[in-house]
Amino acid sequence: MNLSEIKKGEEAVVTKVNGDILALKLFEMGVLPGELVSLEHIAPFGDPIAISIGESKLCLRLEDAAHIEIELKAWKEL
Repeated sequence: MNLSEIKKGEEAVVTKVNGDILALKLFEMGVLPGELVSLEHIAPFGDPIAISIGESKLCLRLEDAAHIEIELKAWKEL
């Protein structure tokens, strides 16, 4: 599954970032394998999306979010 398919409020763990130049830019912004990510907001026309990852909030185009592979969290930690 990729980040562009996540629903609002869902949490997931980043497993892989595809693409050369895009991956480097995303790594610099903190989008790293193993990081917890959640979808915070979707723009009125569906693109871009706002995510929280670690202590940061980012806005990404769906085209870029499609390069980020994730695994949904099945449960929340207490």
